[in-house]
Amino acid sequence: MNRRAFLQATGATAAAGLAAAAAGCAAARTQTASAAEAAPRLPNIVIVYTDDQGYQDLGCFGSPDIRTPNIDRLAAQGVRFSDFYVAQAVCSASRTALLTGCYPNRVGILGALGPGSKNGIADGEMTLAEVVKQRSYATAVFGKWHLGHHPQFLPTRHGFDEYFGLPYSNDMWPKHPQTPKAYPPLPLIEGEKTVQTMPDQTQLTTWYAERAVSFIERSKDRPFLLYVPHSMPHVPLHVSDRFKGKSARGLYGDVIEEIDWSVGEIVGALQKHGLEQNTLVIFTSDNGPWLSYGDHAGSAGPLREGKGTAWEGGVRVPCVMRWPGRIRPGTVCAEPAMTIDIVPTVAGIIGARLPGHKIDGLDILPLMEGRPGAKTPHEAFYFYWGEHLQAVRSGRWKLHFPHDYRSMGGKKGGSGGTPAAYENAKTDLALYDLEADKGETDNVADKNPDVVKRLESLAEKARQDLGDSAAGRKGAGMRPPGRVTA
Repeated sequence: MNRRAFLQATGATAAAGLAAAAAGCAAARTQTASAAEAAPRLPNIVIVYTDDQGYQDLGCFGSPDIRTPNIDRLAAQGVRFSDFYVAQAVCSASRTALLTGCYPNRVGILGALGPGSKNGIADGEMTLAEVVKQRSYATAVFGKWHLGHHPQFLPTRHGFDEYFGLPYSNDMWPKHPQTPKAYPPLPLIEGEKTVQTMPDQTQLTTWYAERAVSFIERSKDRPFLLYVPHSMPHVPLHVSDRFKGKSARGLYGDVIEEIDWSVGEIVGALQKHGLEQNTLVIFTSDNGPWLSYGDHAGSAGPLREGKGTAWEGGVRVPCVMRWPGRIRPGTVCAEPAMTIDIVPTVAGIIGARLPGHKIDGLDILPLMEGRPGAKTPHEAFYFYWGEHLQAVRSGRWKLHFPHDYRSMGGKKGGSGGTPAAYENAKTDLALYDLEADKGETDNVADKNPDVVKRLESLAEKARQDLGDSAAGRKGAGMRPPGRVTA
């Protein structure tokens, strides 16, 4: 074969090879497109987070006089967590834990940040919104933020595409019943701009619901995270005319029933757009009831004390979750879990990475799904007030360390939106078996010295990591909060 024939032959062979390769690539693209079409869409995540709602303020948690059919339906179609906790029983600390997966001590946000605060969530922390952004989620928050009100701390700087709501608690305004001169006019923010001051609070729950429904409509073609941290039922209580005077529980019940309506609106929007089967819905509260407000406060039911304490009435909150096809309907989980577990659980579900720094939450999907033999992944849960370690729970046992706490001391509390004064109370070292005594009434420390010793050892681990002001300890694992920059 001469050189020309050889080149023609090899050229024909090469051309044939290229044609085959091109055909293979086209087939691969077709297979990839088909696989993409066949692959299930990542699930939507909806979190409704109320403010100061008591453990027993839902029908599915035993309320005798507040009607919550929409939330009760979620519980009937999903799982009800009987032993679900917040990391601290106060606003900013609780919300920080939910959104970062960390004990608030670790990230330096404690108490309830107000309009005079100069700190907030640090840029280096990864929020739940930033976790899901890795998987191209649309993200929105409609409601109370409370992780810092300066621009650098707002939701739009920390993974949320949209924000509408109050930057802090709705009582931080010039109409405060005790300290009106302490606060400037209350801002209502959209994005990063104040769009109103002193807004009509009777419309807050409605506005948040309307924004949530609109967001679902606009985001229906991609996975989304919708976070609705209601301003209510934090005092001052406000409700729209359509729910005013409708509850047997007075104004407080009216407010809860309007929140239940808002949940129905959100679920209805999911149904309308065919998203219900592929959406995880979580409903819970940021802490227990603010008992000093009496008839404007919720009920912790069988639990001891309320907001601002490490007793069960302060840190144990109602929680229901629904995800058709993944969470079995009508189930109850009695294994303890905490809001810090939401971030790692969602990350695991959608295949997103967690931050490189330490977080405290763990994946609780086995508990949510009710897998046989599923147990809490935590060795212990730690309950701080500020930087003071006050209690630790491990399994059925909860150990309180000696500490002062606020209590109504059997009084009913205030009325009409004006609080009554707390009394100062104190506990010594006390051990409770929460399976037999969830009201924390029977101190069994003397009968279980080995349990006390084991829980004290667990508490020492927490002190090394997160500190304890009562022991004068600074934890090695604590990170500073964000600070206002010029």
